[in-house]
Amino acid sequence: MITLLDGGMGQELVKRAGKATSLWSIQALIDDPDMVRAVHDDYFAAGADVATTNSYSVLPDRLETHGIADKLTQLATLACEIACASRDANGSGIVAGSLGPMGFSYQPDKAPPAEQAAVGYANLARIHAPFVDVHILETMSSVDQARGALMGASVTGKPIWLAVSVDDADGTKLRSGEPLGDLLPLIAKFNPAAVLINCSLPEAVSVGVPLLTAAKVPLGAYANGFTGIASDFDHIGATVDSLKARTDLDPARYADFAQKWVDAGATLIGGCCEVGPAHIANSPPVLSKEPPWPTSQHMHASSSSGVASSAAPWLTTLSSLAGKTWFCLNESSSPQAPHGTPQG
Repeated sequence: MITLLDGGMGQELVKRAGKATSLWSIQALIDDPDMVRAVHDDYFAAGADVATTNSYSVLPDRLETHGIADKLTQLATLACEIACASRDANGSGIVAGSLGPMGFSYQPDKAPPAEQAAVGYANLARIHAPFVDVHILETMSSVDQARGALMGASVTGKPIWLAVSVDDADGTKLRSGEPLGDLLPLIAKFNPAAVLINCSLPEAVSVGVPLLTAAKVPLGAYANGFTGIASDFDHIGATVDSLKARTDLDPARYADFAQKWVDAGATLIGGCCEVGPAHIANSPPVLSKEPPWPTSQHMHASSSSGVASSAAPWLTTLSSLAGKTWFCLNESSSPQAPHGTPQG
């Protein structure tokens, strides 16, 4: 059975906002959370089974660089609440809590050591945990980067999807240059619920997916629609203006790639940057619209959290970003750190 993921969030927000900033997708959380909600809604309308939270860039190092490190919890919570509200309005679906790469995307040499990163990921995973069905670790570009994220996210006990990014010129390797096979001991140790390849050229993804069948876990794929990663896109503060979208990757062409991934054994299929609702709506006919497991309504909708699902539950969080006093609808909704520390 196939799970249809959503498409890219950050680039879709840039298109709708008409501008790119160094805060990328975070900017929309601050300026226009309704736009974020609209993107989630459009992906569900296109047939997606999953809403991936707009929290890829809500990371301590990125926020610190922009002088808003104190907004980490509010922004991460806001991203989760918006995704949950969209899922609730849709009536079903999985909410995947996005945890992006610390340091910088596609640049694993800039990532902190795994043990250091694990502390940050554990904090974020605990914030996400009351809202999400699964943690998705995105664009992990080296074995050590993946290890740090897995160590941190594991503290909540939630299922984890590990998504790695491969070299656009050689899909047999991570962007670090390490062979994909070097991930196998890590996968065996942490036993993620799925392993995916993301944010790489679809041609490279097509090479990498068959190599991961040796992991003996569910596989997935969601490529980007860039022409490649520009050499000057290499530091926090760089904007996506330097990345160019392909002109030959319309929904039909993308669907052809997606079919190849399914044929190779992938059961989670979607899109990353520059892959939008139209691509998701044009998923190959073989793809089932049914998720692979019964999905619960997120913790907000259950009595255990005490937070009622509403049309716009993120409004209370948004008030903090405007300098007002932040409060939860119910104190019991505040994320509680589980016992234990990240284990490597």
